[in-house]
Amino acid sequence: MKCIVGLGNPGARYERTRHNIGFRIAEAFARSAGAVRRERIGSSDLLLPLSDAPEVVVALPRTYMNLSGRAVLELVDRFPVEPDGLIIVYDDFQLPFGTLRMRAHGSDGGHNGIASVIDTLGTGEVHRLRAGVAGPEIPAMHTHEAMAEYVLSPFTADEERSLPRLAGHAADALRCWQTDGIARAMSLYNRAFFSDADAS
Repeated sequence: MKCIVGLGNPGARYERTRHNIGFRIAEAFARSAGAVRRERIGSSDLLLPLSDAPEVVVALPRTYMNLSGRAVLELVDRFPVEPDGLIIVYDDFQLPFGTLRMRAHGSDGGHNGIASVIDTLGTGEVHRLRAGVAGPEIPAMHTHEAMAEYVLSPFTADEERSLPRLAGHAADALRCWQTDGIARAMSLYNRAFFSDADAS
């Protein structure tokens, strides 16, 4: 079994913020995979198909970003996730909006959500898909407070209009990861830059 975990913060207040793009991409993948029901198990909402034996579990932790590791640990303890069958999807303010970066392992890059996952699991050998959220008018962020304010801000109207296509593009990357492995997905999607022009 494989497990896709989209990181974000629960609640309407955060729903359309840059920090929650992991939720939106995971939800897009679940829709494309035929997920029809949402079920709370432990600290996560699971998006599941009707099948009693799904090939992939899509999870949205409800712990808030900084405690995401707790929810991920619950998932790998509960489900028979393959050794390379876990991938974490989250935002990256250092990448331009529309850019995807998939990696097999690495550091937390200053992201509190993946930092919590790495710390809780005790390893950086965790597959991850980062989605760029930096808009063209991103301010200079010299403090942690400025960074937090930016990632908790909403997308612009133009970005919101592009998000369904971006999320679909990212869902394709996750499908490739699921079926063909991370090396293939990296070769196809890490060099891709998504924009309105690309989607037209």
